[in-house]
Amino acid sequence: LRSALVPRERLIEKLNKGLVGKVTIISAPAGFGKTTVVVDWLAQLQRPFGWLSLDEDDNDPHRFFTYVAAALATVKGETETVRPAPTLSPKAIATLLLNDLMQMAASGVLVLDDYHLIDVELIHETLTFFLDHLPPTLHLVLISRSDPPLPLARMRVRGELNELRERDLRFTIEETTIFLNQIM
Repeated sequence: LRSALVPRERLIEKLNKGLVGKVTIISAPAGFGKTTVVVDWLAQLQRPFGWLSLDEDDNDPHRFFTYVAAALATVKGETETVRPAPTLSPKAIATLLLNDLMQMAASGVLVLDDYHLIDVELIHETLTFFLDHLPPTLHLVLISRSDPPLPLARMRVRGELNELRERDLRFTIEETTIFLNQIM
């Protein structure tokens, strides 16, 4: 976390309120401070979290969910992680992870950063299955430059989705004043 940071309490509050649902999507173009806001929020949040920064190589479903398993081990405070066999389907791996999460006593957060780099339909389908069965002890945060191809409308209707968009991430007049007078 940078020492010179514009306080974004309205966004932190919105992220906190979103914890009642299953997933928060933060979607805006590059440079809007998506990652910075989440890092600031997690620094204030009294919950364990795991962070997975994605890249183009993570479009392999087995690799993707193996890394998700490792990030979830961090959320659970474990050094051991579920190591899915390469022969398992992504849905079978997701089921193993979900069963493992059912044992989780404390609530935690899993962050998938740069999700816009994932373009394999099987990963999106399996993540949808994962979200459909996500236990209430885990909240998923997707940081992306575009909307992920997930059933967002269905999640909105069910009250499972929290969203921060470009319009939310833009500085207010007060935040701009702080930035110009104190940071710059």
